[in-house]
Amino acid sequence: MLIAAEIVALVVTVLLVTAAARKFDWPAPLCLIGVGVLASFVPGVPEVHLEPEVVLVGLLPPLLYATAISTSVSDFRANRGPIALLSVGLVVFTTFGVGLVAWLVVPGLPLAAAIAIGAVIAPPDAVAATAVARRVGMPRTIVRILEGESLVNDAAALVALRTAIAAIAGSVSLWQVGADFLLAAGGGVLVGLLVGLAASMIRARLEDSVTDTALSFALPFIAYLPAEAIHGSGVLAVVLCGLIMGHKAPSLLSGPSRLASRLNWQTVQFLLENVVFLLIGLQIRPILSDVAESGLSGAELVGICAAVFAATVVTRVVWTFAIAVVRRLFRLRAWRWGYTTVVAWAGMRGVVTLAAAFVLPQDTPQRPVLLLAAFVVVAGTLVLQGTTLPTLVRRLRLPAPDPAEDALQRAALLQDMTRAALCRLDEITGPDDPPEVVDRLRDRVRHRADSAWERLGRQGALAETPSEAYLRLRMEMLAAERDVFLRARDEGRVDDSVLRSVLETLDIEESMLDQAADEGEVVEGELRTPTATAGSCKHLTRKRAPVVPSSENTCEECVAEGQTWVHLRMCLSCGHVACCDSSVGKHATAHFRDTLHPVMRSHEPGETWRWCFVDKQLG
Repeated sequence: MLIAAEIVALVVTVLLVTAAARKFDWPAPLCLIGVGVLASFVPGVPEVHLEPEVVLVGLLPPLLYATAISTSVSDFRANRGPIALLSVGLVVFTTFGVGLVAWLVVPGLPLAAAIAIGAVIAPPDAVAATAVARRVGMPRTIVRILEGESLVNDAAALVALRTAIAAIAGSVSLWQVGADFLLAAGGGVLVGLLVGLAASMIRARLEDSVTDTALSFALPFIAYLPAEAIHGSGVLAVVLCGLIMGHKAPSLLSGPSRLASRLNWQTVQFLLENVVFLLIGLQIRPILSDVAESGLSGAELVGICAAVFAATVVTRVVWTFAIAVVRRLFRLRAWRWGYTTVVAWAGMRGVVTLAAAFVLPQDTPQRPVLLLAAFVVVAGTLVLQGTTLPTLVRRLRLPAPDPAEDALQRAALLQDMTRAALCRLDEITGPDDPPEVVDRLRDRVRHRADSAWERLGRQGALAETPSEAYLRLRMEMLAAERDVFLRARDEGRVDDSVLRSVLETLDIEESMLDQAADEGEVVEGELRTPTATAGSCKHLTRKRAPVVPSSENTCEECVAEGQTWVHLRMCLSCGHVACCDSSVGKHATAHFRDTLHPVMRSHEPGETWRWCFVDKQLG
């Protein structure tokens, strides 16, 4: 009963603190650590001992899996070079750099134990990096590299820690160190690959969403435990399994299974991430109690913690900038200096560091001092780097993800999908298919694509786009339908199983309604076609002489016909300005059909993207 009450207290505290942090725009990880520190000194609050097995076996696998399934395999592959340099090279450099400093400043500390604490402190935390990146609005390239680093670096750090602990008890040869790394990497990759492929085949045959989601909850542990049993890296096994499942999910799982899995894993990730930060704060009282028996003065303890913390920060900065300089000297592709600066400063530590510190044997010299130093590094990096990172990103003027560019990519993709769906509909439509059903299907997919294009410009004569009006009206209709549903339920006129089925239908439709774009987003600069989305055809690549628009900000056909338009497009052959396909008249498309002028461009302020009517290409 006591354990259940403690778990409930942790969850309730997390919900309250995160809600308050969201309301006042405070960093939730720091708030949770602060609350944990204060709670640890409150009389009556039970002392929480963070057992290494609880974190390394109970919390780490699902946290890594939750991050891995949402990580793009193509992005991970594209950034494999920087990820390897940070997750392996930097971990080794930090292990020895911090270890050497700890050996120099901690009285009576053997070199092997110093290297062990260096390995403990070496890996930045995936949870901490992701939590801060969400708030900062970093360039996506940096976020992907940091997430990739944090997914893999725990494996290198834990292998280094295992080797250092063995060295504390006796001698370890260089070939044994190399063999440990090879076994950890090879065993982890092998188990992760086997579990991922086997799970893919099993989940492809599951039709029940509940069973599929339950299996997904077990997968992190199914991958982690066998890998650790053969002395491989459980971390690598979980990460590889998660990457495989995330990559294969769109082709293997049904829509309901993907929705259920996504929502459930988001909930699990939210709870575990935030409980982790709260647990970090709750460790301070037992750590301080043990440190009081170390015989060191307060000044000595402050000096030791400050030296270890400074070494942790400096080693990352030195390594990151050294790599950038070397790549430039050899004329290899290197990041901008602003990107290098942010990556060097984004080295927040998390619960893995603290849990790994508790793995140190009980007879390790100055063990309580090492635990305190690990706690200071975790809390210090979150406070110093976590709070200053947003300011640094703003000062460097690094480009945040552009919502308008995302909207353009989304619209282009949906347009391609709509065209493929309509072609397929033409192929399978038979003489016995009701025409009204076929027309309804055409309208539905066209509405989805049109609504995506409507979110781009805001110059149109309409105060509300057709998609926004549809959303508003349909939500009101659903509210009326739900009122009838509630009356039928309260009066007991309909069986409960029928009620649940009808409610599920309403919920699915409401979740499918496209939400209106965030009107508060301010898009600065010119909206060009993203390189990854831009197509190429002979019409788009042909050089064209500048043309004068036939109208500054009106569709003349709409004015003549007494209609309104949503957005405007301009023909690049003659300068004719007409309305888009979301408008009633669809005059830009009509102009193409009349003149066969192939390319138009957006005539909305700040937009330069183009569209080829002939080849259906965004350019």
